Amino acid sequence: MLLAIALALLVAQGLSAALIWREQNERRVQLTVNEAAFRLIGQPPRENHPPDGRPHGPPPDDIWRLPRPLRVRVDVNSPEQPGDRQRSDVASALHDVLETQGLVHRQVLVVERDPQADAIVGAWFGDVSKRLESFGDHRPQARLIIASIQRPDGTWLTARILSPANERQVILSLLMQTVLLYFVLVGAVALILRRIARPLKALTGRVEAFARERNADGQLEPEGPDDIRRLIVAHNAMEARIVGLLDEKDVMLGAIGHDLKTPLAALRVRIEAVEDENERARMAATIEDINRSLDDILSLARVGRPSDPLETTELSALVTDVMGEYEDMGEDVTLEDTVRIVLPLRATWLRRAMRNLVSNALRYGQRARVSLEREDGEAVLRIEDDGPGIPEGDILRMMEPFTRLEASRNTATGGTGLGLTLARAIADQHGGSLVLANRWQAGQVVGLIATLRLPLAA
Repeated sequence: MLLAIALALLVAQGLSAALIWREQNERRVQLTVNEAAFRLIGQPPRENHPPDGRPHGPPPDDIWRLPRPLRVRVDVNSPEQPGDRQRSDVASALHDVLETQGLVHRQVLVVERDPQADAIVGAWFGDVSKRLESFGDHRPQARLIIASIQRPDGTWLTARILSPANERQVILSLLMQTVLLYFVLVGAVALILRRIARPLKALTGRVEAFARERNADGQLEPEGPDDIRRLIVAHNAMEARIVGLLDEKDVMLGAIGHDLKTPLAALRVRIEAVEDENERARMAATIEDINRSLDDILSLARVGRPSDPLETTELSALVTDVMGEYEDMGEDVTLEDTVRIVLPLRATWLRRAMRNLVSNALRYGQRARVSLEREDGEAVLRIEDDGPGIPEGDILRMMEPFTRLEASRNTATGGTGLGLTLARAIADQHGGSLVLANRWQAGQVVGLIATLRLPLAA
């Protein structure tokens, strides 16, 4: 914002300087034209030879006003000489003024010259400059405008006008004005933005920390403008309320886990009295399904507030360990290319996510192939299977809780529908992501790829 304001101020000041310069230049041109026209029309010319170069009488009070004998002359030849600067803008305007007065001439000539290089006023200007310097003043900076018109008889009526060369002073004034505006306006804006941005930066950091840890400790002190202070107060209240709701949820889930698991354990003991062995086995399996579902629900509820801290772990070793568990059980799993990656993570939770993904691959795709790579600052874990895949329109829906493609709710064909949801929540907990995609070959779906990405930087 500060850069945008500074750039806008620079553009505005540049336009203002250009307009001021243009206005002053037009004003100088108009004054020069008026004075030249007045001298050429209203004053009698001096027909004699050039003066001796000395001022006639004392210098006038206005150092830029030439003595009368030097103002208007009649020259046989054009007064232009090498090194003169053509002033076509003044010449065009002077021609128009003379035409309005009924004067038509063969040619109108206007040039600009250094006063000291002019044979007519050079000596006078040098004398005035020396007198000013003797009083401690700087040598005057001036320019000589020579306006001349060619008369019908071929002679030239020439007027000389001395004016201050103040372009440098105008430019310096504009530059000083720009610097002053920058110091005042940009400085004031910077202080205001700093007063606003500092509490906003602290609030942003607090929100990011709360999103990672969900901890109510160390709430922000309200500061800054009134609107920012009210925003911080509202955030603190919202944060405290969220933490309170999470705490209530944990207490409720703990009570549910205790109140349900205790009677389930009692039922498990009581079914031993059932004489029919097949019926007893079905009852035991049902109780076991309830326990697994209850564990998944409790895990999903607590994944957002893990109790174990981040620990530096070798991810490749953890992947190898999980794959070894399935190999010991005789499952068709393959560990493909892996690289050594060490990063901070919660090993227990990540192990749970990997087990869910590998179990899904074995349940629906009969086999699982696991690889670990390093890509663009992330650890990328891929689990591939050879199953039927998932319809493209249902891939995102499969991440939602209790969602299954097979709707019979039979745990033998699909579980509780919380495995992928829990794996995605664990990935989010580590600042990563979980993406499902069908694996295509020759235009047909030949399996599913689950890609778990974890940032290498904590």
